[in-house]
Amino acid sequence: MNKRGAGVIFIAIAAFLFASKYMSAAIFGSGVLSWDESLFSAMLSYVGEPLSICSMIALILGVAYICWGEYEEFTIKKQQSNK
Repeated sequence: MNKRGAGVIFIAIAAFLFASKYMSAAIFGSGVLSWDESLFSAMLSYVGEPLSICSMIALILGVAYICWGEYEEFTIKKQQSNK
């Protein structure tokens, strides 16, 4: 697998982790009869920050891998054009 593929996978993991935080809060509050913004915020705080932190780390890694792969391809094409 090349670096760009790994970057895309890391970005997909980041999206999954980000969405799972909100899905977990919604599942946690599924038995509530009335919903409002403050109640959902409380449920999000109950889920915690680890999913947000892990999703940000995965996003940064994904973007870094994509940039690294693009930089390597750029340098290879530049070396080939100089020959």
